[in-house]
Parts: sequence; C-alpha cells; structure tokens
Amino acid sequence: MEGDGGAYRVGISGHRGLGRTTASLVSDAIRKILSGLPDSLAGISCLADGADQIFARELLARGGTLEVVVPAGRYKDCLPPDAHAEYDALLARASRVHRLPYPAPTEESHMAASRLMLDRTHELLAVWDGKPARGYGGTADVVAEARSRGLPIRVIWPPGARRD
Repeated sequence: MEGDGGAYRVGISGHRGLGRTTASLVSDAIRKILSGLPDSLAGISCLADGADQIFARELLARGGTLEVVVPAGRYKDCLPPDAHAEYDALLARASRVHRLPYPAPTEESHMAASRLMLDRTHELLAVWDGKPARGYGGTADVVAEARSRGLPIRVIWPPGARRD
C-alpha cells in the first residue's frame, strides 16, 4: 500500500458504549490478536469510545503506529464526555491524521471514514456482536463493506461480552 512503509496495516471497527467487563474482555482479545501480527504494525482508527480507543491503546502498547481518521469537524463532540481525554491523548500520539471535510458528524461521515480506513488496511478487526447496525455506518455496515472488498476480517466478540 502506498505510504505504508512496509507495515502490516490493521483497521478497527466496533461497538461503542462497552461496559467495564466487556471492555476488559475485548482488550484482552485485541492484545492477543495484535501479539500474533508482524512486528512492523500500523493501526487505523477513528478513536470513537469503545472498541476504537481500546484498539488504539493496545496497538500503541505493543509498539505499533497509530493512524487516525477523523470523520468530521466537531467529531469529538459526538463522543461521551468521559471519552474526550483519551481521544485527545490518542490523537496526540497519531503518526498521521486524516480529517474528512464534513462539518459535523453524520452517519454518512462515519461511513466515509470507515471506507477510507478500509482503503488503507490489509485486515479489519471487528468488535461486533453479529447484529445489524443501529444506524448507517455502524459496525455491521463496515463488515459488509470489508467483505465486499475481499478484506480479511477477524470478528471479536468474546464469551461473556455484552453491549449497552
């Protein structure tokens, strides 16, 4: 892929609003998957609360590089206030940031961000309970898009995981 520096590139899509127990289970599962990937690893995330931020933390802890796609201006405003500090901290550690031209977050801007992420990845990790998306651009839609492109997908939904 252009500009990847030879790194293996992994994208993330997943549920938001994960409770503490589910977040811990997902974190453990992501850590295990990342440990089995090539040493030169880059991850791409929108840094939403939940799966995206968990992935970014685990990726950076493993020594990978983080690339961020910001779906829209005022994107952070659509995140829960308790996710803002981590969003800012992770964004500050990104090696590259892509900002889409949407002025405010919409379902379309979220899906456009996911498409850009998929354009830049070798594989998708999907923290997904297997159910339909709650709105256009949700995890189920991103998984469907990745499937249509023939991208490898690893679905992560550990036993005992629950969605709020």
